Amino acid sequence: MEHTHAPIQADFFLGCLSPTGFRGYFHELARQPGLALWLIKAGPGCGKSTLMKQLAARGRGVVERIHCSSDPDSLDGAIFWPEGCGIVDATAPHALDPAYPVAHEQVVSLYHTLNQAYLQENREEIQRLFDLCSRFQGRAARYVSAAGGILLDSRRTAACTTDFEKVRKEAARLAARYLPSLPGPGFACDRLLSAVTPQGRIVYSGTIAALTDRQVVLQDETGAASRLLLELLRDAALQKGHRVIVCWCPMAPGDKIDHLIFPDLRLAFVTANSWHPLHFEGQRTIRCVRFNTQPTLSCRRKRLRFNQKAAADLLEQASAMQASAKQNHDLLEEFYKAAADFSQVEAIGRETASAMGLPEPPADCAPAQNTL
Repeated sequence: MEHTHAPIQADFFLGCLSPTGFRGYFHELARQPGLALWLIKAGPGCGKSTLMKQLAARGRGVVERIHCSSDPDSLDGAIFWPEGCGIVDATAPHALDPAYPVAHEQVVSLYHTLNQAYLQENREEIQRLFDLCSRFQGRAARYVSAAGGILLDSRRTAACTTDFEKVRKEAARLAARYLPSLPGPGFACDRLLSAVTPQGRIVYSGTIAALTDRQVVLQDETGAASRLLLELLRDAALQKGHRVIVCWCPMAPGDKIDHLIFPDLRLAFVTANSWHPLHFEGQRTIRCVRFNTQPTLSCRRKRLRFNQKAAADLLEQASAMQASAKQNHDLLEEFYKAAADFSQVEAIGRETASAMGLPEPPADCAPAQNTL
């Protein structure tokens, strides 16, 4: 792929609320082959997201923008493909410490830019707001957990009607057609393309359009068939030496794959349904009902429709609780903005960009400021 000065933006999440609590792939990112990491640490509102947005604007070729699922307008990281490096927010709930300090990871701390006396004077209110954020996020997590149980029931219900031998044969055909054998080992990068957020359910469909020209769309409402099909395709891809971005389902991270993206092949296998209604011009569509025993599935449709409505209502409430958490987090950020020396943050941003080997910013790239 040619690298132009204007970056090709690919948007992902790297963590989200899941039925088992917060699930992040930050540690998996740290083990990604050939990727040098900068770990940024600071309090809320200190300019972490602004700094990373500015770095992302300096990238060439593909730049992954890692969004925060608690506030999708903010970044949790930026990954630069041509430079082979990335920077991520390494504070809670995705705290990350270097496994190989300096040799592999660099720590960028902004804590020293804060006025400690000011923050300590306002300690009680800051603690109250932190606790409120945690409380609302806990409520959101319980709604997500309940929805996850319902969606799992739907998947198991559909699985009882699925001919998995047909799924295996289809996966083998797709692998033979789309995945040529390459020299060397393959490797997988774990990402999330969707998440439950304060803005509702978000799916970064533009990322697939940016990274691929060919899309094989698996139309599958419950994910019973697509789950196995995508697992088999991932395994075949790794055996054949491909680099694959594995996009996990936010309602079953680590258990159910939603999408596979092959940037080097400009190819994606994606799951489409009411949760992420994806459509691309010229796509190939595989309707996964072909793997079901229709009379058996039909008698369960009422149950599946009920589950879908109940899960949607629960996730709507989860988003509402996340929105309440964000309102308190915004108030919390005001204290840290008032305490931060943003001239120091800007200087750290310039030093970090130089250390990462990023080019000079475009002329219209605004300086860091306390606007987030």
